[in-house]
Amino acid sequence: MNSPEISQGGPLGLTVGSPSTRHSMESLLTPIDQVAAERRRGRGALSKRSGRYEPFVREEENDGWDSLENLECLKTNIHIERPRSVITRNDSPDISFDRSINPYRGCEHGCIYCFARPTHAYVGFSPGLEFETEIFVKEGAPKILERELSAPGYAPKTLAIGTNTDPYQPIEKQRRVMRGLLEVLARANHPVAIVTKSALVTRDIDILGPMARKGLVKVAISVTTLDGGLARAMEPRAASPRRRLDTISKLAAAGIPTAVMVAPIIPAINDGEIETILTRAHAAGAHEAGYVMLRLPLEVRELFAEWLVAHFPDKARHVLSLIRSARDGKLYDSAFDKRMKGAGPYASMTGRRFEIAASRLNFGVTRLRCDLFQRPVRAGEQLALF
Repeated sequence: MNSPEISQGGPLGLTVGSPSTRHSMESLLTPIDQVAAERRRGRGALSKRSGRYEPFVREEENDGWDSLENLECLKTNIHIERPRSVITRNDSPDISFDRSINPYRGCEHGCIYCFARPTHAYVGFSPGLEFETEIFVKEGAPKILERELSAPGYAPKTLAIGTNTDPYQPIEKQRRVMRGLLEVLARANHPVAIVTKSALVTRDIDILGPMARKGLVKVAISVTTLDGGLARAMEPRAASPRRRLDTISKLAAAGIPTAVMVAPIIPAINDGEIETILTRAHAAGAHEAGYVMLRLPLEVRELFAEWLVAHFPDKARHVLSLIRSARDGKLYDSAFDKRMKGAGPYASMTGRRFEIAASRLNFGVTRLRCDLFQRPVRAGEQLALF
């Protein structure tokens, strides 16, 4: 069915139409197909907007036969994924690592700005609420990692974890995939850089501490805002700003090199906090810092815009205007030299503010060691005598 016309069907009155009808820039500030607030309590996105590969757009609509208000709150569903490999390679010139691991697909933290949301379209789920509620666990990831590290000719470089979805999201408490990965890396003396906004990372200090003493690990804590109310709206199931600063303190006290990531910087929403966040994080023990300008690829632009209208109706047009000013008149520019920091006067001013504050606080860069790597022994492989 290629027609963009809207039709109804299903017991809940699901509205169906072509996704292309939802992508006009003029409609960004017009809320559509939102799930009832009572059902999405504690979630970041407002809707289940269909992904770009879906032939239809489906909306919940009360047609009188049933009551949406009587439906249960959205629950988190777990799916098992059995990957053939876990190390993802990249040759992007604007990031500092060439390999990474994501223990989970989807993220229950629900950060409305998350640039990883569009990846859920690959598995037939919405980058909106389903990105937060349909979580894929990469079962057996530690064993697969050990096999990949043991491959003849494997050359160690810093492995990044948490660059796409958070490895310490709530499901990690039960599944412990991240801890299993760390155990493999620790045995192999392999360097790893972790990014998270969860206090759960302190659970693994018993592994991270000894690795840090060998120069094998550093942890970056994402601190987007110090305003608890704003954090609850933007990142509903992530740790509070206070707990994130406390996490930096605990990691630093354990001798683990710790960084603060002011990411993303959102124009007219949290950009006024840059200097305060850096100062508080430095006082807590962070000795490295970085930032990323808000990124709105693919479906994220509509999801973020409807969130903006719901939470900041008076600011919405101004915020989107500033975003465009930093993205050559667009809401997103994927060019390697522009996607992380943006371009233009606003982006330059923001970058300069960050640089001045970081320089004043004497933030540095932690280099990890690769020379201690010990290739895991493969099953059936004879051990060397000497």
